[in-house]
Amino acid sequence: MELFGLSEQYLMMIIRLIISIFFTWLIIDRLYYAKSHRRDFRFTFMLIPVAIFLIVFFMIFVLEDMKGKTSMGVGIGLFGIFSIMRYRTDTMPVREMTYLFITIALAVVNAVSVDIPFAEVILTNLLVAAAVWAGEKQLKSNTTKLVQYDRIELIIPERRQELIDDLQARLGLNITNVEVGAIDFLKDMAMLKITYDGLSSQEVDHLLKFKNAQLTEF
Repeated sequence: MELFGLSEQYLMMIIRLIISIFFTWLIIDRLYYAKSHRRDFRFTFMLIPVAIFLIVFFMIFVLEDMKGKTSMGVGIGLFGIFSIMRYRTDTMPVREMTYLFITIALAVVNAVSVDIPFAEVILTNLLVAAAVWAGEKQLKSNTTKLVQYDRIELIIPERRQELIDDLQARLGLNITNVEVGAIDFLKDMAMLKITYDGLSSQEVDHLLKFKNAQLTEF
């Protein structure tokens, strides 16, 4: 069966790709981004699964005529796919790594399920989305923010409570944790990552060290 000159296999690929993109968007936009507001990771989480889906789907049909080599080829391909999670310049937080793994896994599942009815594929995606939603409900709504702090005499462990009280008074936030990152004694400044209750409307930066380009801006 052909539609608009497209083969049945290609039409099946488009439908499954739409399913994959929809559930990826549901998980990332409605569950991940609603809490973290990380636009950079949302961009990554939405596009990598599309590429993974296309690679796996076409790899299956290229290898299906090579008797006895399909399983081995797909296995090698999947090994290479999951190895890209280490291809990054900055360390990815555990929560973001989990979401990346989930989106890649969904893309692979949707791509390889060529002989499974659409209803079962959709149900599988729903179960994964429900599991992510349940996991997010268990997480306390804490947000992090980077602060360039000028009173470095308060960063010592003995004066930790004074540091928290000063930050709460100046920022108006209910701070639950403070981590000290890079310290610049020449400019009497330190980089702090504060954790506080509530949601943020800005992107969250998890870096705890100064880069050369950042130092010149102080």
